[in-house]
Amino acid sequence: MTYDLSTTPGERLVRWFHELDSCLVAFSGGVDSSVVAKAAVLALGERAFAVTAKSPSVAERDMVIAEETAEAIGIRHEVIETAELNRPGYVANAPDRCFHCKSELYDHLSAIRARYETAVIVNGANLDDRGDHRPGMIAATNAGVRSPLLECEIDKSTLRDIAKQWEIPVWDRPASPCLASRIAYGVQVTPQRLKMVELAEDTLRSLGLRDLRVRYHDGDLARLEVPIESIEWLAKTEIRQSLESRLKEIGFKFVTLDLSGLKSGSLNQLIQVSLNES
Repeated sequence: MTYDLSTTPGERLVRWFHELDSCLVAFSGGVDSSVVAKAAVLALGERAFAVTAKSPSVAERDMVIAEETAEAIGIRHEVIETAELNRPGYVANAPDRCFHCKSELYDHLSAIRARYETAVIVNGANLDDRGDHRPGMIAATNAGVRSPLLECEIDKSTLRDIAKQWEIPVWDRPASPCLASRIAYGVQVTPQRLKMVELAEDTLRSLGLRDLRVRYHDGDLARLEVPIESIEWLAKTEIRQSLESRLKEIGFKFVTLDLSGLKSGSLNQLIQVSLNES
């Protein structure tokens, strides 16, 4: 498809959907899938609908945000339950874990698509996703899922601008990948560990932090990632001691603060280390 580059990225995205008869949006409630869902509604109206997967891998607060955002966007919305924890490849938590997670999701969405005779499934993958370790993209290709943001060459910064222009509530929301992405590769994914991570991150948010990660490492070790400018504050004696006490109540035996600060996808560094050692 050739686009008129004189139009805005948002206009190009809406035009992309005009080529479809109907669509099903894989909807997490994050800014990526929210922009896709809004464009789908603008182009297709009731012929677009969104589906959100509920499982132990998704934080409860993210489910609430997804439902509220879908309502604000005005798209038909359905919540389904997925069972990625029944997939051995997912539980084993090798670097291809996301492939098994997305395969579970797209199996469910493909069944819904067939039931409603929907033209295509779309996701929120954007141009920046091409440069990272994304085995879930292989699952999308296998399932015939299309990525309108990629096809329209829209990156993360641009889609946030679109989301702000369209007054989507989550336009400035920090990225919030699934809870399993916090568990170090090679450490099994279990419901207990997912809940530990969720409760630990809720604890950090209760202190006023927005962008953060609690990484789970073998031996019940929590590695806290926060923005560089928040490290000194978080290390203050009173805050540090209270935080350590709470995380140990949750089940962590060791609590560490990463002095490198917050890095999206930092556990992917372990993949490179493993390759270098092999």
